[in-house]
Amino acid sequence: MAALAERVEDVAATIRPALPPELHIIQRWVREHFSEYWVSEVTVAMSHQPPGCIVAVVDGELVGFACYDATARGFFGPTGVAESHRGGRIGLALLYRTLEAMKASGYAYAVIGGVGPVEFYAKAVGAIPIEADKEDIYQGLLRVRPAMDRGQ
Repeated sequence: MAALAERVEDVAATIRPALPPELHIIQRWVREHFSEYWVSEVTVAMSHQPPGCIVAVVDGELVGFACYDATARGFFGPTGVAESHRGGRIGLALLYRTLEAMKASGYAYAVIGGVGPVEFYAKAVGAIPIEADKEDIYQGLLRVRPAMDRGQ
């Protein structure tokens, strides 16, 4: 983790734990940039004490977030960075700070549920895929159907 810390020490964003009064701002931002599912996970992560959400802020504006202990204990994610700020190692800094928070909470390792960019995590922290069958934690997740499928 020391090598990762060095790689993110000069990131052009403030990376810090989210504060409970910021919940509505974070929810709105996640809804605009990502999905309602992630809004639900942010809400759960923010309900912990301390909150399980780390934010990235540039010039007073939210540009990224990372959560842990949202869908399951020991799970990292969801996490996302505004498209306009990708490529500047903000996602890497969010990953690092979130893993540090998890370590401080007593976790020896983290699971990335529903991982997207496997290569990013493998390169960043040596993450390895865990083979899973179709009976993972997201099996049976309720999905919103389009209005025409609901007879409207």
